[in-house]
Amino acid sequence: QVQLVESGGGLVQPGGSLRLSCVVSGSFFSINAMGWYRQAPGKQRELVASITPVNFATYADSVKGRFTISRDNVKNSVYLQMNSLKPEDTAVYYCNAVIRPFTGALANAYWGQGTQVTVSS
Repeated sequence: QVQLVESGGGLVQPGGSLRLSCVVSGSFFSINAMGWYRQAPGKQRELVASITPVNFATYADSVKGRFTISRDNVKNSVYLQMNSLKPEDTAVYYCNAVIRPFTGALANAYWGQGTQVTVSS
């Protein structure tokens, strides 16, 4: 069974940094795109950043220049380096991966359990 496990959330002051990590475990054929989403209280879940297997990255306008997404295809991991954090970055951050369970199968989206990021003084 495929599992995504996130780590690295916490409380940080405005202007600070955090690094989120997500590891994919279990049995599968391949991982396609990976990404990070976030959901603040009372708001819809939104895409923060995504990255393809060949490291083409896209970002939400609100985080461009502050956040960097990266992945390690050997470790089946994706990371989100968050710098210059703002109070409006406060949210639960979710890891997402599009995974093909076995050769010839359709790819499905899998989610982590979420990790809380709070930016506050």
